[in-house]
Parts: sequence; C-alpha cells; structure tokens
Amino acid sequence: MTKYAIQRFISMVLVIFIIATATFFLMRVIPGGPFSREKKVPPQVLKNLERRYNLDWPLWKQYADYMWNLARGDLGPSFRYQGRTVNSIIKDGFPVSATLGFMAVCLALLIGIPAGVISALNQNKWQDNLAMMGSIIGVSIPSFVLAVIMIYVFGLKLGWLPTAMWGRPSQAIMPAIALALGPTAVIARLMRSTMLEVIQQDYIKTARAKGLPQRLVIYRHALKNALIPVVTFLGPYVAAVFTGSFVIERMFAIPGLGRYYVNSIYNRDYTVALGVTIFYSALLVFMNFVVDITYAWLDPRIQLTEGGD
Repeated sequence: MTKYAIQRFISMVLVIFIIATATFFLMRVIPGGPFSREKKVPPQVLKNLERRYNLDWPLWKQYADYMWNLARGDLGPSFRYQGRTVNSIIKDGFPVSATLGFMAVCLALLIGIPAGVISALNQNKWQDNLAMMGSIIGVSIPSFVLAVIMIYVFGLKLGWLPTAMWGRPSQAIMPAIALALGPTAVIARLMRSTMLEVIQQDYIKTARAKGLPQRLVIYRHALKNALIPVVTFLGPYVAAVFTGSFVIERMFAIPGLGRYYVNSIYNRDYTVALGVTIFYSALLVFMNFVVDITYAWLDPRIQLTEGGD
C-alpha cells in the first residue's frame, strides 16, 4: 500500500507538471494580453505594467520563474485584481464553492442511491417507472433552467427563499438543488443498473437461501459492490463541483471560485487562470486516488499494487 501511494503521488506530481506547462504556454498563444482593453493603453504605461509583472522577460524565463514559484506554493499575483494574489483568491473563493458543492453531493447521494436501489428491487413496477422517469427528467433539464424556475416560483412568486447572495443556509438551498439535479439522476440510473446485476450473483442467491432477511442481504452484501460505479462517477464530479459552477454562482450571485475562473479567462488574467487550473487538476487527481482507495474498501478482491493490477 505504501509503495502504491508513493507511486501514485509521483504520477500525480507529473500530471500536474504537464498540465501546468501546457496551460502556461496555451495562455500565451491566445490573442491579446492581461492589459488589453477596449480603450488602448498608452505604450509607456503598457511597458511599465509588463515590467512590473515580468512579462517583458523571455518566455522561457517566465516559465522557469513560474514553475519555481509553483514548487514553493506561490501562484503569483493577479494581473486584474489589484493587490490580490492567486493564493488569496483561491483561499476566499474555494470554501464557498466547496460548501455549495458538498451540499449538492450529499443531496445527490441521499436521493440517488435509495432511488436506484428501490428501482432495482421493484423492476418494471410503478416504483421503477417513477424513479426512471424522474431520472430522465433530471438528466434532460439543465441546471440553469431549473435555477430559473426555482427563482421565479420559490423566490419571486411565493417568497419562500432568497434569490441571491451567500451567507445564510436558506441562500444555499436553491443553488444546491440546481447543482444536484443532474448528478442525482445519473447516480440513480447507475445504482439501478448495477444493483440489478449484483442481485443476480451467486453469493446473493446463497445469502437468500440461508434465510437472511431481504434488507440484510441488500445492505450488507449487495450495496457495497453496487456502489463501485457511483464512486467512479463521484471522483471527477466532486472535483468539478467543489471548484465552482460559474453559471449557478453567477445566477445566484455567489462569490465562489467559478466566477474568478471564467473572468480570468475572459480578462486574460494568466496567473489566476493558470492557478485555478492547477488547483482543479490537483483536486481531480487526488479524488481519483481516493476513488482507487475506496474501490479496495468496497470490494476486497480489488488489490492496489505497484503495477495497478
């Protein structure tokens, strides 16, 4: 296990290095720059700004300087948010996005898993049809459409929930539901298909033949193996939703990380775009590592070895 963890850590560092390198040079290829505006900046002012942020250095030297700072955990200053560093932007935005994402993930799991299990145990019955109809609706409706409907109905018409801002629990209800709708439907469908396959296995038939109660057979023997595809889905989903959804955060005026990320690309804010990309990549590869560990816990037959066998 220790050797496997070391091997995965080295591979994660290599992946992040490749992503950082590719993103660094791709950001420079995009037309325009961090100080390009509709109103042209005087040449002398532009020259002073480039000198201040070392943008007048040769590209290889900028790259070497950035990678050296990255190795020390310094993601550099923002070009557009005066007086702010990328580290401070992530520090301020990530907890908000992570809190909202955590609520969405919990909601998706609390609804999706039971719905999938009930659907599988009642195949072709009304419970199955109802759950699958709901999952089709959940997959078909984009999160921003559901957000608009909820804002209009529960915010404007009924006045039950606040329509924007962040800070109170009530302000997180609608955006969390909007983010959780699609994943809930996906998890329900994954659980149904996998559970149908698992309950046909010989060890489940043996457990039933021994006279074990249905609930015990399902929750002690079948559920863990059926969760493997759900865990696979949760790895990249958690990484994505924890780093912010620009559309939902923008619609509900939530000061999360997604807003900074999209604005940085639009404004050619190299350091913010690069820093958030690296942060997201690090979270994604870490979540994939957690998924691999969870596999071994859910199914002891899955062994974690140096070669990944």
